[in-house]
Amino acid sequence: MKIDVLTIFPEFFEQVFDFGIIRRAKLAGIVEIKVHDIREYAVDKHKMVDDRPFGGGDGMVLKPEPLFAAIENLIGTSDRNAYPNGTRVVMLSPQGRPFRQAVAQQLTDEAKHLVVICGRYEGVDERVNEALVTDEIAIGDYGLAGGEPAAVAVVDHGYLFDLAGLREHIAQLLLSRRIGQIADVQTCFHLVGLL
Repeated sequence: MKIDVLTIFPEFFEQVFDFGIIRRAKLAGIVEIKVHDIREYAVDKHKMVDDRPFGGGDGMVLKPEPLFAAIENLIGTSDRNAYPNGTRVVMLSPQGRPFRQAVAQQLTDEAKHLVVICGRYEGVDERVNEALVTDEIAIGDYGLAGGEPAAVAVVDHGYLFDLAGLREHIAQLLLSRRIGQIADVQTCFHLVGLL
């Protein structure tokens, strides 16, 4: 599975995906995770990514133009109806459907490429949801300062990985005796549904 995370704070993720089962999955080539700075897709000289809400309202929202450009770059199109098969664009927001096991399993079963958008400020311009987003997800019944912690929760969920590939990798580790502790084996097997 390929996972791209869009954020205005890429530094937030500098080490978070380099530990535990995520690190193992990355090293085994089961999952590829890249973090992208939304500001890189802004076209003005100040790299502005926020603006007043389209149609009015309080606060600031993430502008649609940088997100459209990012999706176009990552997927090859910003037309949701033309996304390649197996592509999902997830907006993390408190208004989304709750991120539960069934939602995680659905993403695992259906997604080959997952693009995660970390919201900020008062949210994201509604045109992004209307045109780009396939899934809007909330990790809880509360708000956060941004979508970065939620992105970690979504990506860290073990079932977002290719389970067949992870099972094969664990079997190879067992055969080569590179998993040293029974707790590691039990944890890995639990994550892939073998216990």
